[in-house]
Amino acid sequence: MAKALTNTDFKFENQTKVYHGKVRDVYTIGNDKLVMVATDRISAFDVVLPKGIPYKGQMLNQIAAKFLDATTDICPNWKLSTPDPMVTVGVMCEGFPVEMIVRGYLCGSAWRAYKSGVREICGVKLPEGMKENQKFPTPIITPTTKAEIGEHDADISKEEILAQGLATPEEYALLEKYTLALFERGTRMAAERGLILVDTKYEFGKHNGTIYLMDEIHTPDSSRYFYAEGYQEKFEKGEPQKQLSKEFVREWLMENGFQGKEGQQVPEMTDEIVESISNRYIELYENITGEKFIKEESENIALRIQENVSNYLS
Repeated sequence: MAKALTNTDFKFENQTKVYHGKVRDVYTIGNDKLVMVATDRISAFDVVLPKGIPYKGQMLNQIAAKFLDATTDICPNWKLSTPDPMVTVGVMCEGFPVEMIVRGYLCGSAWRAYKSGVREICGVKLPEGMKENQKFPTPIITPTTKAEIGEHDADISKEEILAQGLATPEEYALLEKYTLALFERGTRMAAERGLILVDTKYEFGKHNGTIYLMDEIHTPDSSRYFYAEGYQEKFEKGEPQKQLSKEFVREWLMENGFQGKEGQQVPEMTDEIVESISNRYIELYENITGEKFIKEESENIALRIQENVSNYLS
């Protein structure tokens, strides 16, 4: 089986800091650039799973790069270059401590809450009588706080964001505007591929006083897609939708008694499971981008990244 990159320990020229996230490792260069490495780690329920998924980092990085390039007319974004298939180099921004989650359909955690009787999420009132996977009259924004590692993101309302000073009213208005415009563009691009962009998240930060879109966008890690074909029929019959997202990993974990709760054990990730997840990600990549996935050489991924990034930085 192909190798997976799960840990990094690079020493780039002018490196001043490193941050290891759930999936990405971010190296600060000087005080104005970030080298973001999309590793092959995979997380679910805010837990990093014990094995990496070959080619996952490459796929996520290349999908994000494609959508960042396709949305520069909507808002500025942090990307400068992708010197390696698993790396994006970009402008360092001071991130807002919230994630802007936008939902076009009632599903996932929102549906689980709705089913239990909740009719307001993040200050947004939800109509009565909705069914699972039903389209909202208009997309809704349900922000979350950005949690530290090991903690869970928590729902937060626009009013709480403003009250806590996490963004000014002017900044938040722009975040909302960008979020809805990006979601509309993502929805249109998905439709061209026979897909429905169901929900996604965006992260923003400031650089020299300007708000930039940061991190990844419209990847299967940050977004949920349905196949458009068969959506209506499945919805009317109350059947599960055919999804393009990481939800299949969450479902496999739940079937095996794991939801990230205290005392629960991550089920064994056999080589077959790991390979099947990798193959699903390749399917996601090819469906979302409309391009054939070309596997990069994976014999010594760390050395390849070190050389490619060092050449770019010099």
